[in-house]
Amino acid sequence: MVSRQNPSADATYWYVPLVRAIPAALLAIAITFSGFHTPFFGLLAFGLFAVVSGVSVFVLSRRALLAGSGRTAFLVEGAVTVLAGLAALAFSFAGVSLLLVLLSSWAAIAGFIELYVGITSRRSHDASRDWVFIGALTALFAIAVLLVPPGFDQHFTGPDGLPGVLNAGIVVVGLLGLYGAIETVYLVIAALSLKWGPTAPTVLSKDGGMS
Repeated sequence: MVSRQNPSADATYWYVPLVRAIPAALLAIAITFSGFHTPFFGLLAFGLFAVVSGVSVFVLSRRALLAGSGRTAFLVEGAVTVLAGLAALAFSFAGVSLLLVLLSSWAAIAGFIELYVGITSRRSHDASRDWVFIGALTALFAIAVLLVPPGFDQHFTGPDGLPGVLNAGIVVVGLLGLYGAIETVYLVIAALSLKWGPTAPTVLSKDGGMS
């Protein structure tokens, strides 16, 4: 039988998901406590999140317990995320159409990359299940954004008799906040699980030696 080359080393990776949870938490908090879910606010919030998150992924992937295509994939994800964030900040007044295109494009690319790394490294890294989850979550976010019509605009009367409106910008910014909240909770749990989880047992190789 063949095991991981260094099964106990996964525990040293615990701080990576914890660091990644910080910008996601700030994103969720900012959107939750803001009453102005406009396309401008959405692009600004996503831009700041994406730049910080992308830099974190790019830098931390160089220290991750990955090699070859896995590390390269995370470097690409970090770079794409930073570029998406810079585009959001530079064109924050562009409106709901850019918000929809930018969020769905970034989420589709980042989600696919994270899913790819998670699936291909599932036998060599304990964090692979976390990458699969975040990748799937990000891909689902891309689909959800794509399902929102750019021209969606519905007026209603609230319980207090006051008029209200629900449009594409409000829906997408709300989805972005929900995405950030779910990602935060999962990454914190993942970090604690890697830090305090059981160490994978050492097994014997075919020649009887330890592997």
